[in-house]
Amino acid sequence: MDSTRLALRTTLFAAILGRLVREPASAAEMVTLREKRERLLRTPIGRRVFGREADGVETQDVYADLGDHRSRLHVHRPAGATGPLPIVVNYHGGGWCLGSPEQSAWLASHVAVGAGCLVVSPTYRLAPEHTYPAAVEDAWAVLQWVAEHAGELGGDPSRIAVMGDSAGGNLASIVSLMARDAGGPALRAQVLVYPAVEMYETWPSETENAHAPVLSSKQMHSFGRLYMGERYGDEDWQASPIRAASHADLPPALILTAHHDPLRDHGGRYADALRTAGSEATLRDYGPGIHGFVALPGVVPVARQALADVVAFLRDRL
Repeated sequence: MDSTRLALRTTLFAAILGRLVREPASAAEMVTLREKRERLLRTPIGRRVFGREADGVETQDVYADLGDHRSRLHVHRPAGATGPLPIVVNYHGGGWCLGSPEQSAWLASHVAVGAGCLVVSPTYRLAPEHTYPAAVEDAWAVLQWVAEHAGELGGDPSRIAVMGDSAGGNLASIVSLMARDAGGPALRAQVLVYPAVEMYETWPSETENAHAPVLSSKQMHSFGRLYMGERYGDEDWQASPIRAASHADLPPALILTAHHDPLRDHGGRYADALRTAGSEATLRDYGPGIHGFVALPGVVPVARQALADVVAFLRDRL
């Protein structure tokens, strides 16, 4: 698609989302925006923009008991598949404040069919009602629960990967570090889609794309403040995984970035940190991409190339 047509489609998408993509004025407004975004997903326009689930996939909801609350696991599996399947635990994006497993349904369903695996997309507690580290605690607890209950899901506990986009990529990278430090679950791979790996530093791609569609620099910092709450300013690596003391001995990573995304440098710098520590990292940048493009196949066609790259990587690693 030429740059003029891409610009027109991106403008149309921004118009559709309207107030849903601007900086929230308050914590209360964030909750309202969350509700509006969830309704948008269920409309015909929303289904066109966010894509439809793959043919040949089955879905079910399973609930994981995390102590004083539960996580809903939205599970995609290839229809008719038998035997223990590899598992991909997929964390949705949304700035730790927005989103649900359903917004990742296009990616999750096509990965399930293409890679022949279970894709388990959990809910996790969202800010501003639940500030840091609630999302991290849930992401880690869900990974442990999936490993322990893999057989009940029809999965193979020895073949688990994690995946996530944006804030979900942040969580996927963090649980990979936590699993290494805890001695398991042993992960085969991590797929980090335009991950947020640093909470405070401003890198050149953020300045370059400060007013980009879907995610702006102001939005990044609004999400960060709402997520961190009273702990804003903490330099904890479980908020900013690039600050971890070591990035050695981590599972092979596929890191996807979008050229017109304020988070682009996050992916590149995290790939550098992994490689410097001796961990394997493959970095792919998608030139026409904007933030969120992998969840927007109806707007940004390069999402389909990214999907193919993810499927190929997971088939090889799982």
